[in-house]
Formats: sequence, C-alpha cells, structure tokens
Amino acid sequence: MLALYRAVQRIEVPYLLNMLSEDGFASRSHGLTARLLKAQATAMGKEIIQKPSTWKGYEDAFKGAVSELKEKGITAGVFGDIELQEHRDWIERVCRDLEIEPVFPLWGVERGELMNEFISAGFKAIVVSTTAEMLGEDWLGREINWGFVKDLKALGNVDLCGELGEYHSFVYNGPFFLHPVRFSVLGIRREEKRLYLEISHEEGN
Repeated sequence: MLALYRAVQRIEVPYLLNMLSEDGFASRSHGLTARLLKAQATAMGKEIIQKPSTWKGYEDAFKGAVSELKEKGITAGVFGDIELQEHRDWIERVCRDLEIEPVFPLWGVERGELMNEFISAGFKAIVVSTTAEMLGEDWLGREINWGFVKDLKALGNVDLCGELGEYHSFVYNGPFFLHPVRFSVLGIRREEKRLYLEISHEEGN
C-alpha cells in the first residue's frame, strides 16, 4: 500500500493486480478472500484484476495477466519490495520478457522511515497473517501503530515491515480511500507454519 501511495503521487495507477489461490478464493500469502480484496480496491476507487494460479504455474499466470493489462495501455508495474534481491531479480526478468517497466518505490529505504511514513500518512491496517514460530496468535488482529512498532523492535529478530514474511497486513483505510472497508473477524486458522486471521467483508460500502 505504501508503494502505491508513493507511486500515485507521480504516476497514474488505474489497475491493481491480485494473484489468487488456484480455486480463486483467496490471495496466496495473505489468506484474504478475493471478495474482501475487491472491496478494498473499490474503497480506493481502483479496478482490480484477479487471477487464480497454482504455485507451479504462477509465472505463466502472472505473465498472462500482465499481457492483458498491456493491451489496456499499461507500460509499467509498481512493486512493494524493499530489499529481497532474489525477488527483485525475478520481477525484473519477467518484466523484461513482457517489455514492462518495473517500479520499486520502497527499494532500499530504511524500515523505520517506511513505518513512520505509513502511520503518519493515516493508513489503518491490522495484522492478518504471521509466521507462527516468530509471532503467535496474539499478534493477529493487532493494529499497525506506534505501539506495534515499539513491540516489534523489542523482539529484536523481526523485520519491522515483515519483509521476510514474518507478518502480512490488511489495510482498511487511508489517505486516498474513498471510505473505510468494513469487515468482521471470523476466527483464526493455522496452515503448517503460518497463522491466519479470517476476516470477512461486511456489506454497506
């Protein structure tokens, strides 16, 4: 979200691309339902393109989705990576194959600076997924605020921005949202080494 926030201040970003599990029900890393993510995009006044994929077929599915966006006039893609070189290398290779310019608004920026910008800008987010061995159930549902940053720093072994997958979040309001996303918490589930907060979109916006 912060990458998008930085990007829209200098370029037009008309579409969001969301890769889903192969059954098309939820996002792969965050565990958020396609319906909730569509509601989030609507709250931002953005059109979201959602494509299902297996892990094995991910690259081909991603390339297919981006190719469709190229036909709509898209020439660049915005990515939120901060420092994982292996993932950046993959993005740059795929974008080169597609003749798309990759944009990395957050690359190399100090974590504390990013968290400060995110919170100070007025974004509202909660933790929806964690690596169980690093962050337990009590971290799920926590608001990302100054207290959250302080507690993460106290742990000493967790990236403040969750760059290594320590946690994922769901942003439900922010400076360019037309309205907040209404949601309710259904429960917690565990899948192997990850914990997920199950949340559902509430009708009304």
